[in-house]
Amino acid sequence: MKHFISSGLLCLFLLAAPAAFARKHHKAKAKFDYYLLSLSWAPTFCAGHPADHSSECQVGGHAAFVLHGLWPQANSGQPPMSCTPPSPVSKSTVDHMLNFMPTRSLIQHEWEKHGTCSGLSPQDYFAKVEQAFKAVKVPDQYPNLVHQQTFNVPDVEKSFADFNQAPENAFRISCHAGGLVGLEVCLSKDLKYQACTTNVQECPVNKVSLPPPK
Repeated sequence: MKHFISSGLLCLFLLAAPAAFARKHHKAKAKFDYYLLSLSWAPTFCAGHPADHSSECQVGGHAAFVLHGLWPQANSGQPPMSCTPPSPVSKSTVDHMLNFMPTRSLIQHEWEKHGTCSGLSPQDYFAKVEQAFKAVKVPDQYPNLVHQQTFNVPDVEKSFADFNQAPENAFRISCHAGGLVGLEVCLSKDLKYQACTTNVQECPVNKVSLPPPK
């Protein structure tokens, strides 16, 4: 009988140990300092993805800055990613987020890669994503472009800072081959504007071109 009880306790320990290790491991990986809100400039994305037929690239939709995701960010080093085995995002949450994000696959991807590091449930994470996106005001000059224009990178970042009454270094432009790819917004865990740290990629050129929304 003693041998049976000891074996049973050993089995329970062996079953519990991996779960305890996983909880500790995931908790360590999920540490982060602030959020990075990522917005894509739809005209640039769609020009490079002619086969994309999502809402982001529909002609006549006039999509401008489109919500990409909300990413846990570290003050230094690499940010945490893919922190826990993901479960599918509920259909109701996905259906709602399609009002702000272009595809179901992007919604699930953002949860798997970034949301799992937030320490939140999928529902709470995407509620925070929506809140962050709605809080950022886009200066009228960008969505109202009628032809391609070139802007100074510091001027674009400052225009967002001024329009949102935020620190100037809370906004970072990302670019490729001289074209604006997107905008990153640095936010505290309670979604207040804050300075971006130096590990947030900055556009390496002084000027970027913006094709107009279609």
